[in-house]
Amino acid sequence: MTPRRNDPRSSDPAAGATLNEHPVRSLHRPNPSAPPVCKLWLRYAKRGKLRFTSHRDVARAVERGLRRAGLPMAYSQGFNPHPKISWVGAAPTGCASEAEYVELQLVEPADPELVRSELDAALPEGLAVLEVVLAGQGSLAERIEASEWRIELSGVPVERLRAAVGELLATPQVHVERMTKNGLRVLDARAALVSLRPHPHPVVSPGTGEVTECGILVAVVRQASPAVRPDDVLSALGVVAGLRPTVPAKVTRMAQGRLDDDGDLVDPLDRDRKPDGSRPVGVR
Repeated sequence: MTPRRNDPRSSDPAAGATLNEHPVRSLHRPNPSAPPVCKLWLRYAKRGKLRFTSHRDVARAVERGLRRAGLPMAYSQGFNPHPKISWVGAAPTGCASEAEYVELQLVEPADPELVRSELDAALPEGLAVLEVVLAGQGSLAERIEASEWRIELSGVPVERLRAAVGELLATPQVHVERMTKNGLRVLDARAALVSLRPHPHPVVSPGTGEVTECGILVAVVRQASPAVRPDDVLSALGVVAGLRPTVPAKVTRMAQGRLDDDGDLVDPLDRDRKPDGSRPVGVR
């Protein structure tokens, strides 16, 4: 994975400087064994071909990007220290995402917007840092209990999709099978399903020699244990309504957060932005 190039820098040594090149930062090297003094919460996207990349490989790419960007990361103790990074609910391999979250711990204060721009430039194509905020109270994981998924089903008419969704929502329990590393597992896909609806405007895309209608599902699924994935929701549609698309679904996670009283997702970073809704810029 090749990192994206930074934009050309100004001749002013302070203007446009990277974290490594900034005059204040370059006077010394931070001690990675020092206790963390700054926590940052990041939202990033996984797009294009990188949706087929495993979480382990994504984590390695991010760690390389952190080193290239020169972030003063805090490290664990012991013979094999690791940067203090906490991942929250990574999307399954094969799924794209516009709402992945991670926590970083630093041994020095850092400007969130500078971290965002420098880390984004250091990551390979397909990974994009969308937002960075100073961490708020509690843990990031406590603010996430469900995901919203966009599921594109090529060749499935919206009316067929609407009928299948109605059958699934009317069924109190739907057991599906999934093969795991520990063998075959049976789970109730309906129990974790908060809401499911067909998008009112299906996409019409060119297929092989003909125009193909592409039905779109929007699903909000609780992150329970065992985890119910988008492919489990599709399996449930096959069980109750016989809906089995012949083309693999294109799945994208659009949002994560806690559920409010209406079943809508609450942005986990919302309370840590400025009152005007913008990203907080400046050093804590």
